[in-house]
Amino acid sequence: MAATRSKKPPRVGDHPIFRLGLLAAVLVLTALVVVAPLVVIGVQAFSAGADVFVATITDADTRHAIFLTVATALIAVPINTVFGVAAAWAITKFDFTGKRLLLIVIEIPFSISPIVAGVAYLFVYGLQGVFGPALEAAEIKVLFALPGIVLASMFVTAPFVARELIPLMQAQGRDLEEAATSLGASGWRTFFSVTLPNVRWALLYGVVLCNARVMGEFGAVSVVSGNIRGQTNTLPLHVELLYHDYQTAGAFAAASILALLAVVTLFAKVLLERQGAGRAGRPALAAPQTIKTETLT
Repeated sequence: MAATRSKKPPRVGDHPIFRLGLLAAVLVLTALVVVAPLVVIGVQAFSAGADVFVATITDADTRHAIFLTVATALIAVPINTVFGVAAAWAITKFDFTGKRLLLIVIEIPFSISPIVAGVAYLFVYGLQGVFGPALEAAEIKVLFALPGIVLASMFVTAPFVARELIPLMQAQGRDLEEAATSLGASGWRTFFSVTLPNVRWALLYGVVLCNARVMGEFGAVSVVSGNIRGQTNTLPLHVELLYHDYQTAGAFAAASILALLAVVTLFAKVLLERQGAGRAGRPALAAPQTIKTETLT
């Protein structure tokens, strides 16, 4: 009787056949969806020989596309980082009218197609747009130039940092900030001595994702840049131009740079997750840290 009571009903997935089948399905999908494209890019990039690969990478148009992509990231990522930190701090540490509206606004880029966002910028900053005539009169060029590319990239990647920080900062609560304020710390001192150290890994995690998306963005940038070879085409747009010109090996050579960026981003993501910045490590990060009185005085 005791032995009968000690038996537990089998759980879903306990059967070895089920577990092996599930594991096989995951491995097959991973190989087909993730690994196979990366392998094909590497093979095709050198299909015409190393000379063609080097010639494509060192070509003036490719170098300009790489430069424009890096320049866009260097501008858009810091701005979105500041925006994400400010938005997360305001939402999690203060009560104010319109908090839910701000959360909805932050989520908008995730629900709108990047191409739609690019078209919207045309109607705002284009010649027939809201600010187009004023910008033309002031001889300020936004669209089909670096400013338009940066704006489109900022819109697409705006939620990444905030989305990583908000859940963590909500879990941490306001106790540490209130304690620091009671000890006489100013708002900035509280932020740099208490808030920022507790979210640093999640912040870096969001910055990595934001940077990867900026460098790989295609839809919105293709609309606002004009896709002018050697002038306004970023690296993803340059890959498309090479492919349409039937330079398949060159297109894959340029795409290999983006693939390498994806791999580096993946390793950075894994490293940050181990440090407690990823979703699996957030509970550990949520543990409050002891406030050192001497750092606030």
